[in-house]
Amino acid sequence: MPFQPVKFYQTGTFTVGNRLLAPEERSVQANMQRTNSLNSGHRACQGCGEALGARYAIDAAMNASNRRLIAANATGCLEVFSTPYPETSWQIPWLHSLFGNTAAVATGIAAAMRAKGRRDVRVIAQGGDGGTTDIGFGCLSGMFERNDDVLYICYDNEAYMNTGVQRSSATPPAARTATTMPVGPEPGNVFGQGKNLPQIAMAHNIPYVATATVADLHDLEYKVKKAIGIRGAKYIHIYVPCPLGWGAASHDTIKLARLVKESGLFPVYEAEHGVVTSVSRIRKRVPVEDYLRLQRRFAHLFGKVPAVATIARIQAMADHNIRKFGLIEEGADR
Repeated sequence: MPFQPVKFYQTGTFTVGNRLLAPEERSVQANMQRTNSLNSGHRACQGCGEALGARYAIDAAMNASNRRLIAANATGCLEVFSTPYPETSWQIPWLHSLFGNTAAVATGIAAAMRAKGRRDVRVIAQGGDGGTTDIGFGCLSGMFERNDDVLYICYDNEAYMNTGVQRSSATPPAARTATTMPVGPEPGNVFGQGKNLPQIAMAHNIPYVATATVADLHDLEYKVKKAIGIRGAKYIHIYVPCPLGWGAASHDTIKLARLVKESGLFPVYEAEHGVVTSVSRIRKRVPVEDYLRLQRRFAHLFGKVPAVATIARIQAMADHNIRKFGLIEEGADR
């Protein structure tokens, strides 16, 4: 049955107390028996969306796999802040791969478990957008093409944050990074480049593809649990704001993840064997400007002379997503 979103009865708020829900509807994070798979003591920045995303996803996977889980992790922010030698915050069997071969390493782990007859052990590969959309793209495509029994999770913060905020192929148009400076006639990252990894994963016709954000915990956990129960290749793309790299307030991490979905810039959906099966509809549509203004990486769009044409192009991208995925019910007010 498709995921049924929790009803929000408090007027003007997106929150709901888990105590108001039946036990089976509560999130894994609300359960005192959660595994805390990514434990305290790591060195993530304040408000790090990737730390939240990894904790939510892996705890949900541990719950769904009866605590029989192995993870391979690409080089990147998540690896660096969680395992400064000789320490680790991981409470699961966890392997650090190279930047670009996480999917291949996870495939090897899955093959080893299969050879040992351990079909009860589930395998996850995880990395940031740099290790997924760029450096590890070939190995990931191979994993999809072979339909290896691995769940790959991409924590997308839209740049190479660990090495100095350089552009990746997931960096959005007009965004300032260390390699796409806000200078020239078209400042920031150029339009018309980059990769849409969820759509590329769907083109491989794998059993399951989904997108999620750290702003909707129930939806994220549901998708991870569903993926763990499916055999074959799975891909989940989680939107994780980065306060440091984006120039955003640490307390706005969840707000940004909510606004990117509510504006239509990041469609949240599920697909099976290349076909979209469900979408998370926009609850209260907002203009992209509400999302962009909270981030210094887009500050050049709102100077003394606002970049009206550039903002309009970004709005057009959101409008296209809304039409393509049916993110607003027909006849619904903007």
